[in-house]
Amino acid sequence: MSIEFSVAGTRTALATVFGIVFAATAAAQPSAPPGAQEIVRAGSQPSQPGPTEFFTGRVRVDPVWAANADINAAGGVVTFEPGARSAWHTHPRGQRLWVLSGVGLTQEWGKPMQVLRPGDVVWCPPGVKHWHGAGPTTAMTHLHVTGTEPDGKAVTWMEKVSDEQYNAR
Repeated sequence: MSIEFSVAGTRTALATVFGIVFAATAAAQPSAPPGAQEIVRAGSQPSQPGPTEFFTGRVRVDPVWAANADINAAGGVVTFEPGARSAWHTHPRGQRLWVLSGVGLTQEWGKPMQVLRPGDVVWCPPGVKHWHGAGPTTAMTHLHVTGTEPDGKAVTWMEKVSDEQYNAR
């Protein structure tokens, strides 16, 4: 079973972590004349909890930038507390993750789990089912750069990663 969300869509879509990032970032972006730089001031975008329907454990999402007509990718910083993780999901345009701190885990459907450390960069190709999160005893923070469709779609959420799947290292 999969559920598709669009940032431009319903209220439910805005409850997704990427919807939160896109909506919060877009709301905080100043209007600038065409060709002018835009500055989003530190502290102008509130942190949001990762929605429990798409995450296991405590997750914090800090929006960084929204996709726009010039760059069809959004970015945010996501912090997973020990044992926290995303549900299985895919991205229609792919996603890059840059691990900033801690020790994390990621897994592509049908493949072995991988350990992530600061400085590691992960490419999640379009349509590839995967999850990512913290290790069992260490938090993990990553920057995500997620491609978006013209309608704002950035993620298709699926079932949660079970404790059995998470602990099968």
